[in-house]
Amino acid sequence: MAELHKNLIDGEWVGTDGVENINPSNTAEVVGLYARATAEETKQAIAAAKAAFPAWSRSGILERHAILSKASQEIIARKAELGELLSREEGKTLPEGIGEVTRAAQIFDFFAGETLRLAGEVLPSVRPGVGVEITREPIGVIGIITPWNFPIAIPTWKIAPALAYGNTVVIKPADLVPGSTWAIVDILVRAGLPKGVLNLVMGKGSVVGQTILESKDVHAVSFTGSVGTGKRVAAASIEVGRKFQLEMGGKNPTIVLDDADLKVAVESVAQSAFFSTGQRCTASSRIIVTEGIHDKFVEALAERTRNLRVGDALHKDTEIGPVVDPSQLKQDTDYIEIGKQEGAKLVAGGERVKGGTEGYFLQPTLFTEATNQMRISREEIFGPVASVIRVKDYEEALATSNDTEFGLSAGIVTTSLKYATHFKRNAEAGMVMVNVPTAGVDFHVPFGGRKGSSYGPREQGKYAAEFFTVVKTAYTAAG
Repeated sequence: MAELHKNLIDGEWVGTDGVENINPSNTAEVVGLYARATAEETKQAIAAAKAAFPAWSRSGILERHAILSKASQEIIARKAELGELLSREEGKTLPEGIGEVTRAAQIFDFFAGETLRLAGEVLPSVRPGVGVEITREPIGVIGIITPWNFPIAIPTWKIAPALAYGNTVVIKPADLVPGSTWAIVDILVRAGLPKGVLNLVMGKGSVVGQTILESKDVHAVSFTGSVGTGKRVAAASIEVGRKFQLEMGGKNPTIVLDDADLKVAVESVAQSAFFSTGQRCTASSRIIVTEGIHDKFVEALAERTRNLRVGDALHKDTEIGPVVDPSQLKQDTDYIEIGKQEGAKLVAGGERVKGGTEGYFLQPTLFTEATNQMRISREEIFGPVASVIRVKDYEEALATSNDTEFGLSAGIVTTSLKYATHFKRNAEAGMVMVNVPTAGVDFHVPFGGRKGSSYGPREQGKYAAEFFTVVKTAYTAAG
């Protein structure tokens, strides 16, 4: 029997019954048993965070720095072990898993530094003899709800700034991938985090997530996940008057112009569309290609797609791991059938892959002759499925790129400074990539989108302070 990993509430590990965490590369393997919190336990976690807030919000910056720095050091020292855990429970290839763990360490290190850079302003008042101080203060209890596709990076880039700025936290990781978040929480506890400051409640969104949303003692919610759930987070937060931050869907375009370097274009699109099994909100699934390069590009990309090696996430030759679970696999294959019915041409992939073990393996799938009105071009599939849309020129490519309800990431492959500059200014997306994949972002700069992709302040980097703090203006009369 696998070890039971319990919830953390007010500094105590609690829980009795566990749910099996299954490896999507090998469904016969149980990664571990993870407790599921009840609604009552979730309320206890919120109460513990509320009680811990006064002391933690006024704690010394060196104490916070030391804890976050120590966590960063342990994470990087254990990157191979934690990367394997991540790959076993989510299905990313091992290099991707280790890379994500490394990024988590970097995020904790960055926000350890931010604790020492908390700054404000001192300004003169328009009234003689009066001074003005502008400072940032922690909000209170932060509810964090995270998705399954980045099981260490996303919890980290929410937990780290929340703690650095003096907030307390109740976190609910995705039910599919509790192990990575459990490991991060365990590391923070052993790094010296006081009890009640960070509380882990694993379990169903309908129970744990709903209890967080209904609580008036949760002062802000940071959510990453589906559009539908994001709307429920927003509605519940408005009801109780809390601050909320949403990172949701994407239908990200990559434009390939006639002047593009063909090798750069093919590799950039292949990585954007298919790596991490296409299970990234920044993945590019709409490939918008101008007429002059279209046929050469499609031929080269189809060959690259067919040659991608699909298999067990831990095998050294694997480039594309499994889809995360049966539900997501069904969604992917359903959309492949929809694409065929809509009249798009299937030129690569689209079939289940047999592996040495029972896993959720799917060949990366490429459609051509798609239009921007097809469902496969408008709805987020969240799998290794991409569609090529043929356009006449840059102007049509830009219009097609912006014709979407989403606006997270957008890319262009071109050797033209003119078009690259124009696209950076006119792409309706929060992040723009020129000659690099759409699915790759740095930890020290803002992350977020526009339109239906995001709501609220940006995540990551110094911009995280916009969400995790509140501004106070204080006036003082001299004498």
